[in-house]
Amino acid sequence: MKRNIVIAVVTAAALVGGGTATALAVAGDDDDSASVTRTDDDRDDRSGEDDDAGRAAVPGDVTAAEAVAAALKHTPGTAVSAELDDGSWEIDVLGKGDTWHSVRIAPDTGKVLGAQKDDEDDAAEVRAALKNASVTAGQAAEVAESKGRVVSVDLDDDGDDRGWDTETRASGGDEREWKVDLKSAAVTADRDDD
Repeated sequence: MKRNIVIAVVTAAALVGGGTATALAVAGDDDDSASVTRTDDDRDDRSGEDDDAGRAAVPGDVTAAEAVAAALKHTPGTAVSAELDDGSWEIDVLGKGDTWHSVRIAPDTGKVLGAQKDDEDDAAEVRAALKNASVTAGQAAEVAESKGRVVSVDLDDDGDDRGWDTETRASGGDEREWKVDLKSAAVTADRDDD
């Protein structure tokens, strides 16, 4: 009975702590002791936070363009956004019809961590914004890399100022926003960037 309680407590600790736990329960007539040891698992424990600057770090070697390519290889469609968030790339892909997918990519290996269908209802607006576009999200990320490490690419489908909104981060943590033209791939500073 005590062994089952110890195992349950260790399992709960592993789930809450996000790691693995090892338990050794010793039960005997005269010995009612149990030993529990928590060990870290083999995951790369990147929190995405840079303690010095208080900003999200830029982990891994996988660029936004490479993350988009990996997501599209896994889930065919049109990439509409890519963001380095919580230690992984999250790519929004508009599939056939009105089907949306969110694909997570490891920033250090480029492997797919997971994918799920999303409930979005703006597929018609996105398709209209991209109708005459010749620059994809991946291409926008590539050209914006000349301005710094791209940490996000997002389609701006509002009004006459349509384009790819990109955000770059320099090694010192400085963030800048850029607009990439949907037809020419010209990169200009975002006029709303402070």
